[in-house]
Amino acid sequence: MYRSTVLLLAPLLAEADSGPLASSRPPGFTGVEGLHSRFQWMADHVPAFRVPGGRIRILHSPDEFYQTMKARIKTAKSRVVMASLYLGTGPLEQDLVDCVEEALEHSQEDHVPDLKMSFLLDYTRGSRGKHNSRTMLLPLLQRFPEQMRVSLYHTPDLRGLLRLLVPERFNETIGVQHIKAYLFDNSLIISGANLSDSYFTNRQDRYVLLEDCEEVADFLAELVGVVGDVSLQLQPDNSVHMIEGMVHPYKGNRAEFSASAQRRIMEVVNTARVRQSMLEAECSDILDSDRMVPNDTWIFPLMQMKPLGIHLDEQVTQRLLIEPGGDSVVYLTSGYFNLTRTYMQLVLGAAADYRILMASPEVNGFFGAKGVAGAIPEAYVHLARQFYNKVCQLGQQSHVHLHEYHRPNWTFHAKGLWYYVGGSDRPCLTLIGSPNFGYRSVHRDLEAQIAIVTENEELQLQLQQEQEVLYQSSTQVSNSTFNQPDRHVKLWVQLVTPLIKNFF
Repeated sequence: MYRSTVLLLAPLLAEADSGPLASSRPPGFTGVEGLHSRFQWMADHVPAFRVPGGRIRILHSPDEFYQTMKARIKTAKSRVVMASLYLGTGPLEQDLVDCVEEALEHSQEDHVPDLKMSFLLDYTRGSRGKHNSRTMLLPLLQRFPEQMRVSLYHTPDLRGLLRLLVPERFNETIGVQHIKAYLFDNSLIISGANLSDSYFTNRQDRYVLLEDCEEVADFLAELVGVVGDVSLQLQPDNSVHMIEGMVHPYKGNRAEFSASAQRRIMEVVNTARVRQSMLEAECSDILDSDRMVPNDTWIFPLMQMKPLGIHLDEQVTQRLLIEPGGDSVVYLTSGYFNLTRTYMQLVLGAAADYRILMASPEVNGFFGAKGVAGAIPEAYVHLARQFYNKVCQLGQQSHVHLHEYHRPNWTFHAKGLWYYVGGSDRPCLTLIGSPNFGYRSVHRDLEAQIAIVTENEELQLQLQQEQEVLYQSSTQVSNSTFNQPDRHVKLWVQLVTPLIKNFF
């Protein structure tokens, strides 16, 4: 069985990154003036939404994230959209589900209930075990069939013999729905956090709240909705089926499923991109009519869905990694540090200084796990050491710095970057969302994040403080770091890591 599984996985093991993009950074550009024109190239790929920076707030803790979601669900009037890898099954998750039930009950006090609840989760992760994401939501589907929707995305790459042979838990390595976006009427939270108890208590992540940003909320609701359309629909009896006319992800033709999904998703993206481009041309200098606050911030939603032929996030991220000049600083963090070959080349060849934050072994989400999963932190140590050795070989120690996050009784899941233009002590751009900058994020999973470009000084200060707090809990990596006893990597882990690194 093991040998058969390896043979089936073999075509998926090879990495096929595209080469680095050439930089088109304006020569001699300094300062933070004209940020919009500097990053306007992103609008050639994705929609650009201009919003007041005062409507964006950074959330700082798992509990604040959790309490904010509960409060927003209870007060939602028209829509709640929750996109996550999975929904956990503990008391905190049940409390969240109870908030959804309460909101639906209140909506039915009206003669025509307007509130719609939509969940987009991953099929494999959401179906794991007897008590799972599906069973958590079934009572709501049974009570409110007209107002509840639960969509379970199934990767088209898990099919045939592979689907039969790869056991539960391991089948998630083939590809999952990984977007984390939580929307309440016209406000939304973009994060890397899932709907699970550790993400509500002691798992460090990032979260940004966009208040009253209707156009951004409409776009993300439509994006999640169209991904939901090509997903399996959970029924009140716990069965699943596809919407009529949709290609089945693992029973239907692989190419037809991906082409159909790509067409639907890109129609949403391109329609919004053209609409926003026209609006920007018409009213680029208009102030917000309600508050007379300048629209000093731009939101660029980035999607990466390589199994469906969509690689917008990859295109933008590649250019962002080489865009900063030699006087700039980029802080990049990943809960699972496993840069793709292309991203690694771009970082190592960039002119800017890079400060990369990753999990120390004891705050890795797999630390202490049973079985093979327990060796995953060692694999990340091995990958980090290989990257550090490459930095030293190229003499880049003064430009590329590795940091390890430490926090007793916590795990680390934060991902994204902060871009400090040369001469500025505050970041003008951040990436925040679900991607980890690794092979999985680029090639296997459905990912989404937003690029926030801002001239708003208060928002820049919030981003600076967010970045500093995370890095204050870290130590810089040196050669001696890897000589510590807890950094010892077993020989078998070293040998296996090159074979499995594209799956985690």
